[in-house]
Amino acid sequence: MTPHRANLPMDKLARPDAMIEVMQFRNTAIGDGADGARDPHRHDYHELLWVCSGEGHHRIDGAVAGFTPGSVTIIGRGQVHVLERGVDLVGAVVRFREEMLADCGGLAWILHTPRCQVATVPPSDSTHMNALVSALTAELARPPDSASLDVERHLLATILLLVERWLAASQAERPVVADNAVQLHRRFSAQLETDFARHHDAAHYAQALRVPAAALSRALVEASGRTTKELISDRVMLEASRLLLFSDLSIGEIAYRTGFRDQLYFSRAFKRNRGAAPSDYRAAQRRENVQTG
Repeated sequence: MTPHRANLPMDKLARPDAMIEVMQFRNTAIGDGADGARDPHRHDYHELLWVCSGEGHHRIDGAVAGFTPGSVTIIGRGQVHVLERGVDLVGAVVRFREEMLADCGGLAWILHTPRCQVATVPPSDSTHMNALVSALTAELARPPDSASLDVERHLLATILLLVERWLAASQAERPVVADNAVQLHRRFSAQLETDFARHHDAAHYAQALRVPAAALSRALVEASGRTTKELISDRVMLEASRLLLFSDLSIGEIAYRTGFRDQLYFSRAFKRNRGAAPSDYRAAQRRENVQTG
């Protein structure tokens, strides 16, 4: 694997005018001499990786994540991804642009969470997922008409609603959180994804979401266990970590891209968050990836 370059490649949908695409696979092998393995890259779209059967692993933001039968992995726009190995894969990849969420904005939160999210699909729902993917594939294959975009959006929204349900079921054992705190956390996550490189102050997000700063922080602590300031810092440092690991940008350039005017201040903030100076973190992570790649 040769991930180090000035800028990570940015994958786009196959057609410049496309809003959504589906790629189904049947008994597909990736890696270990087979076709399909790729160097790390970002997506200019959101992606759902549905694995009906088969197994394998990929890396999301440098961390190895396995996928198993009956799972949907959510890979949000901007995350660094590489599918490294797959055996007898049956399922599909659903890729779509942000604009497809115009009528289902309440579901955007599952796509704007920095950590990797995997939904476990109950066996009884596997048939429903396959049917929805097949229906979406068929709709995309037919000549477009005035109803095409609405049909595609409704099918995608149904898939995302099911994914949200499956995610909620996997979190059922967690402490009950008030719905208003959950909803505010979701709105904050979407706002943070848009603004984190320009705004590191909690007051900006409180103003953008039109809630008092103290109320926002209380809701975020209830929903995630993290304060507004901590979540902002986590997201900023996640981006810095991605750039340190997957690019050859200088420390100063990375500081600038993540919203710091002063490289020294960035280095101190990064060390507080990650436990190592940026240069040391880059060297250690690259050594680890070479050993496990």
